[in-house]
Amino acid sequence: MQNLLSFATGFEAFQTRITAFFADFSVLFAVEILLFFLLFYFVSKTLRDNDATKLMFLYWFLLVVGGLMLYFTDELIDEQFYLFYTVLISAFMLILFSVEVKKSLWDVHTSKNEGAEKSIFGGGSEISSQQEVERCITNVIKALQNMSKNNVGALVVLSRGSLPKQVLQSGVTIEAEISTQLIEGIFFPKAPLHDGALVIHGHKIQAAGCFLPLTQKTSYPKEYGTRHRAAIGITEVANVISLVVSEETGIISIVKQGNVIRYADYDMLSDALHDYYWQEMLLTDKKRK
Repeated sequence: MQNLLSFATGFEAFQTRITAFFADFSVLFAVEILLFFLLFYFVSKTLRDNDATKLMFLYWFLLVVGGLMLYFTDELIDEQFYLFYTVLISAFMLILFSVEVKKSLWDVHTSKNEGAEKSIFGGGSEISSQQEVERCITNVIKALQNMSKNNVGALVVLSRGSLPKQVLQSGVTIEAEISTQLIEGIFFPKAPLHDGALVIHGHKIQAAGCFLPLTQKTSYPKEYGTRHRAAIGITEVANVISLVVSEETGIISIVKQGNVIRYADYDMLSDALHDYYWQEMLLTDKKRK
């Protein structure tokens, strides 16, 4: 009976708070709720788009815990404290991905890049798209292995349209079909573009001779030169995959999200490229729908 009475009292208090909430409801309060929702959505989207799912769940958990504390211990914290708490946590999450936030706010995709992204595989059938994918993969792997045998340094970036505009503008726009001969020609030691990165977007070589940001981490082996540090650095600020051929050793490496996989053979390169093109096809299908 006492438990039932306590429940009734708690429910009555809850009703009182809800009634008071709507009694004091104003346009300004509605704007605050809208801004809070937009902040929550933007932070969650930024974390999700950058494969930070664990951080996204931690962000949600901290907001829920703060909300429960506000509700059950209103004598300790008030609405202003919770607002400050939410903004502080959101700002911390956004600072972790400041480069990606700038990229999304500044709309780094030029109209040309958007047009290329929409027509990655053209208007052909699924079979022709798959054939095009296999042709691209074969040409890229063959070029990398040929350069590896001859100790020709190379850096190839597989872009999903997420590269900062400054990176693309630092090189030369090519927009050519992928071919083994073209890739090897670009990285020929005396070629004018061989020192920069080659950017592949879909089935096109989008640009070459591009300059990439170098990683600032010092935990990598000292034998990693500028090319490797650039390959790592671009994966830290954009959702891309880097393929590197060492000029000194001919070793091929795959770089994803700052992680380096050395001694990549045919199967490893094939898996990385298939993973890239599979995600590209999914993105293209979503846009068509």
